[in-house]
Amino acid sequence: MSTPTQHIDKDNLPQHIAIIMDGNGRWAKRHSKPRVWGHKNGVKAVRAVTEACAEIGVKYLTLYAFSKENWKRPEVEVNTLMRLFVNTVGSELKTLLKNNIRLKAIGDLDSLPKDTRRALLEAIDRTRSNSRMTLVLALSYSSRWEITQSSKRIAQAVQEGRLSVDEITEETFADHLSTQEIPDPELLIRTSGEYRISNFLMWQISYAELVFSETLWPDFGKEDLYQAIATYQGRERRFGMTGEQVSKS
Repeated sequence: MSTPTQHIDKDNLPQHIAIIMDGNGRWAKRHSKPRVWGHKNGVKAVRAVTEACAEIGVKYLTLYAFSKENWKRPEVEVNTLMRLFVNTVGSELKTLLKNNIRLKAIGDLDSLPKDTRRALLEAIDRTRSNSRMTLVLALSYSSRWEITQSSKRIAQAVQEGRLSVDEITEETFADHLSTQEIPDPELLIRTSGEYRISNFLMWQISYAELVFSETLWPDFGKEDLYQAIATYQGRERRFGMTGEQVSKS
């Protein structure tokens, strides 16, 4: 059942939505096509969801585009994905600029091929002053990797005398993550009917509402996004308190 935008409370939007874009390969298989064809068609869903988030007023959208574990996939598929990233960033740059959307990226960007990294950093630089919404791409990313890197940076600060052990708090740790300038997601969506977090933003989604969609990513559109937001808005977010405490606050 579709959920038009008028059924969404614009005063209760998640400020940050994170999405695990899953199902490209299975979508391609259903159409008797190679997996890479599914990835190419998944770009359409990226465009639709990004536009929908900007239109209704979501401020941050983070998309899990390529994990550290994805490097284990067949070389042909990985190489095709990297070329697709370059082509997509180039073709969508005008749209990002037109819609006042800033692009950011998190992950081990140094591990990306030079042309992929160059295209990504150029787009990030070109859109750095945009303010309507921030689109974050998680590339060569894993949460365990990110947490390990944060721990190393904190340990180095302690070793150099810039930070004492007693000064380390949750806020200190969060400030050393790659998302330090980004609010934690309130809503996490995973497509394709899988019920896993898959090493994605594990620190940041501690209190996020999780919505799992049966829709494969290339078929995920604006109505699917609106339905996920409506589900989010129908839940009581307690943050460790009782329902009675929440209702009184």
